[in-house]
Amino acid sequence: MRTTSLIGIMRLFGYRILFAGVAFATLCGQACADVADGSRMASRLLDDALACHLRAHDFIAPLVDEGLIGPKASRVEDNSVNAFFPVRGADLRAFGFSVIAVVGYQKDDPLFRQGRGKPIGDSAYGVVVMGTTQRVKTRAEHAGSPAIVHHVGPLVTAIFCDAQR
Repeated sequence: MRTTSLIGIMRLFGYRILFAGVAFATLCGQACADVADGSRMASRLLDDALACHLRAHDFIAPLVDEGLIGPKASRVEDNSVNAFFPVRGADLRAFGFSVIAVVGYQKDDPLFRQGRGKPIGDSAYGVVVMGTTQRVKTRAEHAGSPAIVHHVGPLVTAIFCDAQR
């Protein structure tokens, strides 16, 4: 397990209980609003991509192209981990859990901005989901994913594919 990768994810979300609560309320609020007004949500299952056989660009670019996440990272960590958030109406799922952020970095790729510190590596990607770490880990293992599953905060868990593993 790469400590650098996990520290980057932990810093990105900073164990913020408030963040988890706001994210949960935002997701639930949007889903409830979409159901109430009858609009159809765009959805995508990310399980296959979390088998960790891709480069970060090949994971994130299609999500941008399909309009499921914003085209520019909303946040960039010192270790160059870029965070992209789902657009309104997008329903991204990983192992049955709702995705609240898509994260990644690929060296020398214009899709990603570099942070101020040493980059996490040549390529790494993953998602942050709403769910307990144990349940997420169990489902990822059941699916045969080699991804790192890491506790970020209450009901917030990171699923991370690191090419340097």
